[in-house]
Amino acid sequence: MARRKKGRDISGWLLVDKPAGITSTSVVNKVRWAFDAKKAGHAGTLDPDATGMLPVALGEATKTIAYMGDALKAYEFRVRLGVSTRTDDAEGEVLQTSDLRPADAEIAAALPAYVGDIRQVPPQFSAVKVDGERAYDIARSGGEMDLAARDLYVENLELKGRPDADHVDLEFVCGSGGYVRSIARDLGQVLGCFGHVLWLRRTWVGPFDIEDAVGLDRVEELARSEEIDTLLKPIAMALHEMPELRATDAGAARLRNGNPGAVLPGAVEYGDLAWASYGGLPVAVGRFRSGELHPERVFNL
Repeated sequence: MARRKKGRDISGWLLVDKPAGITSTSVVNKVRWAFDAKKAGHAGTLDPDATGMLPVALGEATKTIAYMGDALKAYEFRVRLGVSTRTDDAEGEVLQTSDLRPADAEIAAALPAYVGDIRQVPPQFSAVKVDGERAYDIARSGGEMDLAARDLYVENLELKGRPDADHVDLEFVCGSGGYVRSIARDLGQVLGCFGHVLWLRRTWVGPFDIEDAVGLDRVEELARSEEIDTLLKPIAMALHEMPELRATDAGAARLRNGNPGAVLPGAVEYGDLAWASYGGLPVAVGRFRSGELHPERVFNL
Protein backbone atom coordinates (compact mmCIF):
# COMPACT_ATOMS: atom_id res chain seq x y z
CA MET A 1 0.00 0.00 0.00
CA ALA A 2 1.35 3.43 -0.98
CA ARG A 3 2.18 5.75 1.88
CA ARG A 4 0.01 8.85 2.16
CA LYS A 5 1.82 12.15 1.88
CA LYS A 6 1.93 14.13 5.09
CA GLY A 7 0.66 17.68 5.16
CA ARG A 8 -2.39 19.79 4.47
CA ASP A 9 -4.62 19.82 1.43
CA ILE A 10 -3.90 23.49 0.76
CA SER A 11 -4.09 24.84 -2.79
CA GLY A 12 -3.13 28.10 -4.48
CA TRP A 13 -0.24 30.12 -5.87
CA LEU A 14 2.36 31.83 -3.72
CA LEU A 15 4.31 34.52 -5.54
CA VAL A 16 7.81 34.61 -4.08
CA ASP A 17 10.37 37.36 -4.58
CA LYS A 18 13.33 34.99 -4.67
CA PRO A 19 16.54 36.30 -3.11
CA ALA A 20 19.98 35.61 -4.57
CA GLY A 21 22.02 32.69 -3.30
CA ILE A 22 19.29 30.03 -3.15
CA THR A 23 18.00 27.55 -5.71
CA SER A 24 14.41 27.54 -6.93
CA THR A 25 13.99 24.02 -5.53
CA SER A 26 15.09 25.20 -2.09
CA VAL A 27 12.51 27.99 -2.22
CA VAL A 28 9.79 25.47 -3.05
CA ASN A 29 10.86 23.25 -0.14
CA LYS A 30 10.78 26.19 2.28
CA VAL A 31 7.33 27.23 1.08
CA ARG A 32 6.00 23.70 1.30
CA TRP A 33 7.22 23.41 4.89
CA ALA A 34 5.87 26.85 5.85
CA PHE A 35 2.39 25.93 4.60
CA ASP A 36 2.64 22.31 5.76
CA ALA A 37 1.46 21.46 2.24
CA LYS A 38 1.29 17.97 0.78
CA LYS A 39 2.37 19.05 -2.69
CA ALA A 40 4.35 21.94 -4.19
CA GLY A 41 6.10 22.93 -7.41
CA HIS A 42 7.18 26.01 -9.32
CA ALA A 43 6.71 27.62 -12.74
CA GLY A 44 10.02 28.59 -14.33
CA THR A 45 13.39 27.98 -12.70
CA LEU A 46 15.60 30.91 -11.70
CA ASP A 47 19.37 30.51 -11.40
CA PRO A 48 20.62 30.58 -7.78
CA ASP A 49 22.10 34.09 -8.18
CA ALA A 50 18.99 35.47 -9.92
CA THR A 51 16.28 37.30 -8.00
CA GLY A 52 12.62 38.07 -8.53
CA MET A 53 9.38 36.38 -9.45
CA LEU A 54 9.16 32.67 -8.67
CA PRO A 55 5.55 31.42 -8.75
CA VAL A 56 5.16 28.49 -6.36
CA ALA A 57 2.15 26.20 -6.78
CA LEU A 58 0.63 24.37 -3.83
CA GLY A 59 -1.73 21.40 -3.93
CA GLU A 60 -4.14 21.44 -6.85
CA ALA A 61 -2.39 24.48 -8.32
CA THR A 62 0.45 22.16 -9.36
CA LYS A 63 -1.92 20.80 -12.03
CA THR A 64 -1.87 24.20 -13.75
CA ILE A 65 1.94 24.45 -14.04
CA ALA A 66 1.80 22.73 -17.42
CA TYR A 67 -0.40 25.54 -18.73
CA MET A 68 2.17 28.15 -17.69
CA GLY A 69 4.81 26.71 -20.02
CA ASP A 70 4.15 29.19 -22.84
CA ALA A 71 3.69 32.21 -20.57
CA LEU A 72 5.88 35.18 -21.36
CA LYS A 73 8.49 36.14 -18.76
CA ALA A 74 10.14 39.53 -18.20
CA TYR A 75 13.68 40.14 -16.93
CA GLU A 76 15.71 43.18 -16.02
CA PHE A 77 19.45 42.58 -16.11
CA ARG A 78 22.84 44.26 -16.23
CA VAL A 79 25.59 43.25 -18.65
CA ARG A 80 29.24 43.77 -17.80
CA LEU A 81 30.98 44.70 -21.03
CA GLY A 82 34.59 43.85 -21.82
CA VAL A 83 34.68 40.43 -20.15
CA SER A 84 33.43 36.96 -21.13
CA THR A 85 33.23 34.19 -18.54
CA ARG A 86 32.87 30.43 -18.66
CA THR A 87 29.42 30.57 -17.03
CA ASP A 88 28.27 33.73 -18.87
CA ASP A 89 27.71 35.36 -15.48
CA ALA A 90 29.84 36.94 -12.76
CA GLU A 91 30.57 33.61 -11.03
CA GLY A 92 32.61 32.03 -13.81
CA GLU A 93 36.30 32.24 -14.62
CA VAL A 94 37.31 34.95 -17.07
CA LEU A 95 37.86 33.71 -20.63
CA GLN A 96 38.43 36.86 -22.70
CA THR A 97 38.71 40.59 -22.17
CA SER A 98 38.50 43.65 -24.40
CA ASP A 99 39.05 47.39 -24.04
CA LEU A 100 36.40 48.13 -26.66
CA ARG A 101 33.26 49.84 -25.37
CA PRO A 102 30.46 50.31 -27.93
CA ALA A 103 28.35 53.45 -27.92
CA ASP A 104 24.70 53.35 -26.84
CA ALA A 105 23.57 53.70 -30.45
CA GLU A 106 25.63 50.64 -31.47
CA ILE A 107 24.12 48.58 -28.66
CA ALA A 108 20.57 49.68 -29.48
CA ALA A 109 21.13 48.87 -33.17
CA ALA A 110 22.23 45.31 -32.31
CA LEU A 111 19.17 44.44 -30.19
CA PRO A 112 16.52 43.91 -32.93
CA ALA A 113 18.42 40.82 -34.14
CA TYR A 114 17.36 39.10 -30.90
CA VAL A 115 13.64 39.93 -31.18
CA GLY A 116 10.98 37.71 -32.72
CA ASP A 117 11.44 34.02 -33.51
CA ILE A 118 15.15 33.41 -33.01
CA ARG A 119 17.54 30.52 -32.42
CA GLN A 120 19.48 30.61 -29.16
CA VAL A 121 22.34 28.41 -27.93
CA PRO A 122 22.00 27.67 -24.19
CA PRO A 123 24.92 28.43 -21.85
CA GLN A 124 27.41 25.66 -21.11
CA PHE A 125 26.24 25.85 -17.51
CA SER A 126 22.54 25.12 -18.02
CA ALA A 127 20.01 22.39 -17.27
CA VAL A 128 19.92 21.22 -20.90
CA LYS A 129 20.39 17.45 -21.17
CA VAL A 130 23.25 16.04 -23.23
CA ASP A 131 23.22 12.25 -23.62
CA GLY A 132 21.19 11.97 -20.44
CA GLU A 133 23.38 14.30 -18.39
CA ARG A 134 22.77 17.91 -17.40
CA ALA A 135 25.04 20.32 -19.25
CA TYR A 136 26.12 21.99 -16.01
CA ASP A 137 27.32 18.65 -14.61
CA ILE A 138 29.45 18.05 -17.70
CA ALA A 139 30.76 21.64 -17.60
CA ARG A 140 31.66 21.40 -13.91
CA SER A 141 33.76 18.31 -14.64
CA GLY A 142 35.67 20.28 -17.27
CA GLY A 143 33.82 19.10 -20.35
CA GLU A 144 33.07 21.29 -23.35
CA MET A 145 29.87 20.77 -25.35
CA ASP A 146 28.62 21.83 -28.74
CA LEU A 147 25.07 22.64 -27.63
CA ALA A 148 22.44 22.88 -30.35
CA ALA A 149 20.56 26.14 -30.89
CA ARG A 150 16.94 26.13 -29.78
CA ASP A 151 13.89 27.98 -30.98
CA LEU A 152 12.91 30.93 -28.80
CA TYR A 153 10.28 33.63 -29.09
CA VAL A 154 11.43 37.05 -27.88
CA GLU A 155 8.78 39.74 -27.59
CA ASN A 156 11.08 42.55 -26.53
CA LEU A 157 14.73 43.38 -25.84
CA GLU A 158 15.27 46.99 -24.88
CA LEU A 159 18.13 49.18 -23.70
CA LYS A 160 17.03 50.68 -20.37
CA GLY A 161 20.16 52.45 -19.16
CA ARG A 162 23.93 52.87 -19.24
CA PRO A 163 25.24 53.38 -15.68
CA ASP A 164 28.77 53.78 -17.03
CA ALA A 165 30.94 52.72 -19.97
CA ASP A 166 31.37 49.19 -18.61
CA HIS A 167 27.72 48.37 -17.90
CA VAL A 168 24.43 48.20 -19.79
CA ASP A 169 20.94 47.69 -18.34
CA LEU A 170 18.45 45.76 -20.50
CA GLU A 171 14.88 44.47 -20.34
CA PHE A 172 14.09 41.10 -21.91
CA VAL A 173 10.64 39.57 -22.51
CA CYS A 174 10.62 36.04 -23.87
CA GLY A 175 8.77 32.77 -24.06
CA SER A 176 9.70 29.41 -22.57
CA GLY A 177 13.33 28.31 -22.63
CA GLY A 178 15.03 31.69 -22.87
CA TYR A 179 18.43 32.32 -21.28
CA VAL A 180 19.40 35.84 -20.25
CA ARG A 181 23.03 34.73 -19.99
CA SER A 182 22.98 33.72 -23.67
CA ILE A 183 21.72 37.17 -24.65
CA ALA A 184 24.60 38.82 -22.75
CA ARG A 185 27.13 36.40 -24.28
CA ASP A 186 25.85 36.75 -27.85
CA LEU A 187 25.44 40.51 -27.66
CA GLY A 188 29.01 40.89 -26.40
CA GLN A 189 30.31 38.75 -29.25
CA VAL A 190 28.41 40.68 -31.92
CA LEU A 191 29.57 44.02 -30.51
CA GLY A 192 33.13 42.71 -30.37
CA CYS A 193 33.63 43.61 -26.71
CA PHE A 194 32.49 40.39 -24.96
CA GLY A 195 30.06 40.44 -22.06
CA HIS A 196 28.39 38.55 -19.24
CA VAL A 197 25.43 38.98 -16.89
CA LEU A 198 26.26 40.84 -13.70
CA TRP A 199 22.81 40.45 -12.15
CA LEU A 200 19.30 39.63 -13.30
CA ARG A 201 15.84 40.01 -11.85
CA ARG A 202 12.60 38.49 -13.15
CA THR A 203 9.78 41.02 -12.87
CA TRP A 204 6.78 39.03 -14.08
CA VAL A 205 5.67 35.63 -15.33
CA GLY A 206 2.42 35.54 -17.30
CA PRO A 207 -0.24 37.02 -15.00
CA PHE A 208 2.05 37.11 -11.94
CA ASP A 209 3.72 40.45 -11.18
CA ILE A 210 6.61 41.08 -8.81
CA GLU A 211 4.56 43.84 -7.14
CA ASP A 212 2.33 41.10 -5.70
CA ALA A 213 5.19 38.89 -4.52
CA VAL A 214 6.36 38.34 -0.94
CA GLY A 215 9.86 37.78 0.35
CA LEU A 216 11.03 34.54 1.93
CA ASP A 217 11.46 36.39 5.22
CA ARG A 218 7.70 37.06 5.30
CA VAL A 219 6.97 33.42 4.49
CA GLU A 220 9.26 32.29 7.31
CA GLU A 221 7.70 34.83 9.69
CA LEU A 222 4.20 33.42 9.08
CA ALA A 223 5.24 29.77 8.77
CA ARG A 224 2.74 27.25 10.15
CA SER A 225 0.32 30.04 11.20
CA GLU A 226 -3.30 30.55 10.15
CA GLU A 227 -2.40 33.92 8.63
CA ILE A 228 -0.04 32.43 6.04
CA ASP A 229 -2.93 31.18 3.91
CA THR A 230 -3.90 34.81 3.19
CA LEU A 231 -0.76 35.09 1.02
CA LEU A 232 -2.11 32.65 -1.57
CA LYS A 233 -3.43 33.66 -4.98
CA PRO A 234 -6.27 31.78 -6.73
CA ILE A 235 -5.47 28.68 -8.78
CA ALA A 236 -7.36 30.12 -11.75
CA MET A 237 -4.81 32.93 -12.21
CA ALA A 238 -2.60 30.46 -14.06
CA LEU A 239 -5.41 29.76 -16.55
CA HIS A 240 -5.71 33.40 -17.63
CA GLU A 241 -4.92 32.78 -21.30
CA MET A 242 -7.65 30.21 -21.92
CA PRO A 243 -11.42 30.83 -21.94
CA GLU A 244 -13.58 30.04 -18.94
CA LEU A 245 -16.82 28.07 -19.26
CA ARG A 246 -19.42 27.68 -16.52
CA ALA A 247 -20.29 24.08 -15.74
CA THR A 248 -23.89 23.08 -15.11
CA ASP A 249 -24.78 21.34 -11.84
CA ALA A 250 -24.75 17.94 -13.48
CA GLY A 251 -21.74 18.85 -15.64
CA ALA A 252 -19.64 19.79 -12.61
CA ALA A 253 -20.43 16.46 -10.95
CA ARG A 254 -19.40 14.53 -14.06
CA LEU A 255 -16.24 16.58 -14.57
CA ARG A 256 -15.14 15.98 -10.98
CA ASN A 257 -15.27 12.26 -11.73
CA GLY A 258 -13.12 12.70 -14.84
CA ASN A 259 -15.98 12.39 -17.32
CA PRO A 260 -17.11 14.85 -20.04
CA GLY A 261 -19.51 17.35 -18.49
CA ALA A 262 -22.01 19.87 -19.79
CA VAL A 263 -21.01 23.55 -19.78
CA LEU A 264 -22.91 26.72 -20.59
CA PRO A 265 -22.29 28.39 -23.98
CA GLY A 266 -19.18 30.56 -24.18
CA ALA A 267 -16.69 32.15 -26.55
CA VAL A 268 -15.07 28.88 -27.62
CA GLU A 269 -15.05 26.69 -30.70
CA TYR A 270 -15.04 22.94 -31.09
CA GLY A 271 -11.73 21.50 -29.91
CA ASP A 272 -10.59 24.62 -28.06
CA LEU A 273 -8.73 24.25 -24.77
CA ALA A 274 -10.77 25.81 -21.95
CA TRP A 275 -11.41 25.52 -18.24
CA ALA A 276 -14.69 24.96 -16.46
CA SER A 277 -15.70 26.65 -13.23
CA TYR A 278 -18.47 25.94 -10.76
CA GLY A 279 -19.30 28.05 -7.75
CA GLY A 280 -16.38 30.33 -8.52
CA LEU A 281 -13.78 27.55 -8.42
CA PRO A 282 -12.03 25.70 -11.25
CA VAL A 283 -13.34 22.19 -11.86
CA ALA A 284 -11.39 20.99 -14.88
CA VAL A 285 -9.29 21.89 -17.91
CA GLY A 286 -9.98 20.18 -21.19
CA ARG A 287 -11.22 20.35 -24.77
CA PHE A 288 -14.65 21.72 -25.65
CA ARG A 289 -16.75 19.43 -27.83
CA SER A 290 -20.47 19.71 -28.58
CA GLY A 291 -21.58 21.46 -25.40
CA GLU A 292 -19.29 19.47 -23.12
CA LEU A 293 -15.81 19.85 -21.70
CA HIS A 294 -13.69 16.72 -22.07
CA PRO A 295 -11.26 16.94 -19.13
CA GLU A 296 -7.53 16.38 -19.18
CA ARG A 297 -6.99 17.86 -15.69
CA VAL A 298 -9.52 17.68 -12.83
CA PHE A 299 -9.29 19.81 -9.69
CA ASN A 300 -10.30 18.34 -6.34
CA LEU A 301 -11.48 21.49 -4.58
